[in-house]
Amino acid sequence: MRIVRYAVGGVCHYGELEPGDVAIARFEGDPFTGLSLAGRVDEVSDVVILPPVEKPRIYGFAYNYASHVDETDREIPEVPVCFMKPSTAVVGPGDAIVYPADGELIHFEGELVVVIGKEARHVKPSEAHEYILGYTCGNDVSDRIVQRKESKYGTLLIGKGQDTFAPLGPVIATELDPSALELTTRVNGRVMQSASTADLLLPVPDLVSYLSRYLTLLPGDAIMTGTPAGVGPIRPGDEVEVEIEGIGVLRNPVMAESS
Repeated sequence: MRIVRYAVGGVCHYGELEPGDVAIARFEGDPFTGLSLAGRVDEVSDVVILPPVEKPRIYGFAYNYASHVDETDREIPEVPVCFMKPSTAVVGPGDAIVYPADGELIHFEGELVVVIGKEARHVKPSEAHEYILGYTCGNDVSDRIVQRKESKYGTLLIGKGQDTFAPLGPVIATELDPSALELTTRVNGRVMQSASTADLLLPVPDLVSYLSRYLTLLPGDAIMTGTPAGVGPIRPGDEVEVEIEGIGVLRNPVMAESS
């Protein structure tokens, strides 16, 4: 199932994106408390596609592909390197990534994102799938200048967490094996990243288990699993696409911050 969150006339609904991506079978309820068919079909052309989850807590994992570790000239970390993005960083498909007025070096990072389906604590890797609702595409937009300055002092917030720095979507794919999915990131149609989630240093079950060992994961939490090699700069006027096998394409334009 590919669950999509969308608005019709300003009212939010969940639905299943049907084959062909032109129609949505509307649901009543939500994926975290229960869904049932509402008996209505909406045309994609008549709706606004929203971020797949509303105001999620966002956990990120840095340096989780060896190829990205190599391109940053670092060593593979001894422990998982985690950070968080505020819920206000989230935007959906087609929404603009706002390039900060004082930005100097803003990068894209295409990533597989895990959506948690129910409360999870002390989860074994072998049990992780029981707590996962599904998967979506994500873009861990990063202000490298700020990030590097923060990192010197052991913090990581503004460089990762500015408004619009966490595009998510377009759907939550619920019946997907995350172990070997093709991930492609394009800027203005040019392929910049091409990798497989098989190359994750810590695969999805281990990421869920690691986080839940130390904190309680909640329904709707989003886990950005890391980015492969090929990250690079974006500028106003660009368009970034993150495509993941079995999920779809997350497409966002880049827009200069208004004065």
